[in-house]
Amino acid sequence: MYDPAKYPNGALVRVASTPDLEAFLQTWKLHHPLRPEQLQYGGQTAKVAKSMMYHGGSILYELEGLPGIWHERCVEAV
Repeated sequence: MYDPAKYPNGALVRVASTPDLEAFLQTWKLHHPLRPEQLQYGGQTAKVAKSMMYHGGSILYELEGLPGIWHERCVEAV
């Protein structure tokens, strides 16, 4: 089965830096925007709990222990 997610379930990822998250919050105007309370998690590491693809092609993640939905542009490999 084809899985377009860059990071599989269980992969360890790092959330983008707080300044990068702030920039994303200001510029991303489409689906699943970051919520301001997610900014406090900049730079933290977490395991991917679930990945999903938005119908427009964006890959989204749920991260263990961190609230909200995370766009693929907001996480990176550890």
